[in-house]
Amino acid sequence: MEFIEELLETTFWNNSLLHWAFTLIGILLTVILTRLVLAITLKVLEYLTKKTKTTVDDRILEIIRSPLRLFLYVTGIFISMSFVSLPAGLELFLYQAFRSIMILALFWTIYGSVDLLRDSIRNVSNRFGRKLSSEVAKFIIRFIEIFIVIIGIMTILKEWGFDVSGFVASLGLGGLAIALAAKDTAANIFGSLVIFTDRPFIVGDWIKTPDVEGTIMEIGIRSTKIRTFAQAIVAVPNAVLANSAIINWSRMGKRRIKTTIGLTYDTTKEQMEAIMKDLRIFLQSESDIDQETIFINFEGFGPSSLDIFCYFFTKTTNWGEYMQVKERILLDFMQIITQRHGASFAFPSQSIYLEKGNMD
Repeated sequence: MEFIEELLETTFWNNSLLHWAFTLIGILLTVILTRLVLAITLKVLEYLTKKTKTTVDDRILEIIRSPLRLFLYVTGIFISMSFVSLPAGLELFLYQAFRSIMILALFWTIYGSVDLLRDSIRNVSNRFGRKLSSEVAKFIIRFIEIFIVIIGIMTILKEWGFDVSGFVASLGLGGLAIALAAKDTAANIFGSLVIFTDRPFIVGDWIKTPDVEGTIMEIGIRSTKIRTFAQAIVAVPNAVLANSAIINWSRMGKRRIKTTIGLTYDTTKEQMEAIMKDLRIFLQSESDIDQETIFINFEGFGPSSLDIFCYFFTKTTNWGEYMQVKERILLDFMQIITQRHGASFAFPSQSIYLEKGNMD
């Protein structure tokens, strides 16, 4: 017993082994009690969240689960260690480590909470189009996450006495060097922002640029993928698209039909007038034709025909439906001209006159 008493009174870092034993027991009890309390608390919270109709509280619980566990464990261990006297340097180190872990837990929670903004950002960005909004939300979420990580690292570095202002300055110089080395990538990112804000097209639109024509398949941060009519995929840098003239055929409210009908020169004035009148009446009775703009006029005397100018629009912009309407309209034009009025279509021809002369 005397030996045990002497052993327990042995000092280490100005603390007896008895104090160290109590500290270790306190740490073990803290870990056990923290684990028990945390398990009970989380079970109760899980039970309560399942009773609600929304899933937001379930996601919040998942976000705080790990940071809360870290916070409680470290707090219990730090309190247990406060019962022993430590060297000034080690005590300061443990205090800074404790504060750093608390900062880590705080920013860990904030970082996880960013995920709650994902749906809200997507709802706001829905006006860009369904596929595009996903890219916008992903871009914004990634930017916020990187910003939180940088602020967290700077806060922890400041806690350990590092010169954060110098670190920020070095980041600025490094960022400048990276920006100069990756100016094309930066231009594409700014180009994507222009596309996101101006919305010249969305996924599924049929567009035409000086370089490519096709259907938008995907709008990314760096490039936009376009499927051409040959079914090939072309990736166009967003910087190029942002500075190009873009024709968006999908934004048409109606589709134009423009043609010239040539009749033979033996067509009389009365026939021409009757034909043009019947063509106008026919178009005005068609439900597939936009009634705002209809032009049927005698255009002039062609090299081998009397030309009737026809200019009107279909209500549909779908390519297949447009071709069907155009085909039906032109066939009805043929019937009106040939069967109803007995006129004939002209075709390119040339007359050659031979003059009789003295063969001597």
